[in-house]
Amino acid sequence: MFYILWVVSFVSFLLDTHASSCDENCADKPVFTPPTVVVKYGDSISVTCSACQSGCNDEQTGLENPVGDKTKNGTTILWTVDRMTEWDINVFCYHSNASDYQCCSLLPLTVYKPPDSVSISFDGPSGPMFEGHQYTLQCKVQNVAPVGDLTVTFYRGQTALGQAKSTNDLKKPVNETFTLSVNTSKEDDGVQYWCEGKLELGSEGPQPPLLVKSENITSTVLYKPQLEGPSHPEPIVVTEGNPLQLNCSAVGNPSPSYTWTLPLADFSSSNSSTLVFTSVTSRNEGQYTCHVSNTLGAIDVTFNVVVKGLLTSTTSPPTTTTSATTAPATTAPATTAPATTAPSSSSSSSSSSILIYRFIMCFMLLISVVV
Repeated sequence: MFYILWVVSFVSFLLDTHASSCDENCADKPVFTPPTVVVKYGDSISVTCSACQSGCNDEQTGLENPVGDKTKNGTTILWTVDRMTEWDINVFCYHSNASDYQCCSLLPLTVYKPPDSVSISFDGPSGPMFEGHQYTLQCKVQNVAPVGDLTVTFYRGQTALGQAKSTNDLKKPVNETFTLSVNTSKEDDGVQYWCEGKLELGSEGPQPPLLVKSENITSTVLYKPQLEGPSHPEPIVVTEGNPLQLNCSAVGNPSPSYTWTLPLADFSSSNSSTLVFTSVTSRNEGQYTCHVSNTLGAIDVTFNVVVKGLLTSTTSPPTTTTSATTAPATTAPATTAPATTAPSSSSSSSSSSILIYRFIMCFMLLISVVV
């Protein structure tokens, strides 16, 4: 066991020595093909290094590799790994001169592992939430590497709420929890929250980027009653005999209950959100109050109902005024004389008509004789 630890320490020392002594900014630096390697844990690797372009020989070139095999062909070195099982290694390709000056390149190497699982929950005790309170969503990502390349996105339905990244620079797999604060409203009741973890490893990594989604959780938000329709501050005027409907429907969680206060005690009350009269009378006039409540609060809705009477048109028979003409009175002597009746106007008219008729007849007879 001690021997293994000593070998690992010695190799690390050699790598650190090369890393500190070689020049990565030299003019004729080694070139890797491919220039960047992204490999899944457990997969194989094959990389070629051209140690120099000119001015060196194969004895002046080398490759520092803690794992795998290397094969030299002149100044070209092939590095292969059948199964990558290391998370954080440094691979250097270099060429040197007689004075031990080294010109080198470090291979950009990323070993990754997709998350085993992604899950979402609310921080704290499980159960319903309350409107207007702030809560913390948690997205837990299990066994992922490297976590620094992971981006977590929180969703409400299909709407992205925000993103989070880790500041952890470990190369080995880790478990990490990402959080996001949300303020709840009644619109959040019944909606689904979820999150996803995306491992973004650049153009050399998997395309499209690795994506693991959580399950959905459905939120329950408790809130006091709120009216669905408008309030009624103005009086409601209805004509006698017409129907009337008063509505105080509301939403709430828990579902609200309804109690009506009516203007007359003998009216039948209701525990419904709607009060219906098929034909109103003057007795229905007055103030109606709907009390809406649940365990979180209550509201009152007041309706002032005014009933107008029907307009009845009464027709009176025409009034006829008769004028009578009365003769002036005469003073009678002590001895009563027989009363003299003045000729009526109708008798005078008849006499005149007879005279005119006779005149016409005589005139026509005279004409006929002459002719």
